[in-house]
Amino acid sequence: MLKIRLQRVGKKNQPSYRIVLCEHTSPPQGKFIEILGHYNPRLKQKGFKKERIEYWISKGAQASPTVHNLLVDEKIIQGKKVKAWRTKKKEPVASQPVADKQAGPPKSESFGGEIKEEVPKEETKPEKPKAEVPKEEPKPEEILDPVRLSEVAQESKKDSEKSNGVDKKTKKD
Repeated sequence: MLKIRLQRVGKKNQPSYRIVLCEHTSPPQGKFIEILGHYNPRLKQKGFKKERIEYWISKGAQASPTVHNLLVDEKIIQGKKVKAWRTKKKEPVASQPVADKQAGPPKSESFGGEIKEEVPKEETKPEKPKAEVPKEEPKPEEILDPVRLSEVAQESKKDSEKSNGVDKKTKKD
């Protein structure tokens, strides 16, 4: 099938287009059969070979949506403009009346007509690491006391042995 479409020929950030006739399977920058006009959107310049466009349309060539709209503007073909851009496909949002809370979770329809149950997402809170209980440190007056100093040293030694997994009974001297 033959297509009348735009082929970009401008520099980077300076778009300019040829209006070409090509096979619909050929790549956009590939081979074409005939140049049918030009279009410069920056300078608002358009140029068409009206007789050749009408000839190829009579032979069955189809215009792309953008070219179709340009040809309608120039009154080369008759008809209404068509939507020339694509939108992202989204699932249709079905508006449902407010149901009782006992009715269960809401249901929605997908494209296949199937009814699927929407499962509410559980809100998960990130787990906070458990804070270690700070050990009571002796006051400055107690540190100076030699008796208390030896007790603190023995406690810290016991704590370090426990943390290393060494018990006083199993430890060999």
